[in-house]
Amino acid sequence: MWIENEALTGQVVTLEPLTEAHIEPLQRAVADGEGWKLWYASVPTVAAIPEYVRQAMAAAERGDIAYAVRSRASGDIVGTTRYYNVDAANRRAMIGYTWYAAAVRRSAVNTECKLLLLGQLFEQAGAIAVEFRTHFFNQASRAAIERLGAKQDGILRNHQIMADGSYRDTVVYSIIASEWPAVKNNLLSKMQP
Repeated sequence: MWIENEALTGQVVTLEPLTEAHIEPLQRAVADGEGWKLWYASVPTVAAIPEYVRQAMAAAERGDIAYAVRSRASGDIVGTTRYYNVDAANRRAMIGYTWYAAAVRRSAVNTECKLLLLGQLFEQAGAIAVEFRTHFFNQASRAAIERLGAKQDGILRNHQIMADGSYRDTVVYSIIASEWPAVKNNLLSKMQP
């Protein structure tokens, strides 16, 4: 594997490789905020979590690593995030499938998750680029990606057909290796009290 499938621990969160033991805690986390009701977001329902976890575990065998996000303060699982479309030959990966319980949104959780994930990619795996994608209408996600320091590469118009039949325009962002030191400093500054 190009990216090590191991736990990543910071001050605020621990990212644990996803297992079936995370199903019930993720069901509790996703129920807090009911993110699946946002038509432009791809957040699973409580009932869909078991299959969501099993699919993520199968993808991990191919190098796409999914994590349960555990709050170090409470000990609770508060969401999930993952590497996907991992391209070892070109030293690139996407970060996404990220969602959190409402209780930890707009906290240091997402900042530290991205700091840990990007650090592993750029500093351990030697990535040359990391990509983020989101729905054009997901303004909260777009703002969060931009706060990380990612730059918009473009918009893929009519990129996907959503579950409701609407067409998704996908906004593509990236961070390249030469930008990582500044992005890292930005994230570290956001982690300061």
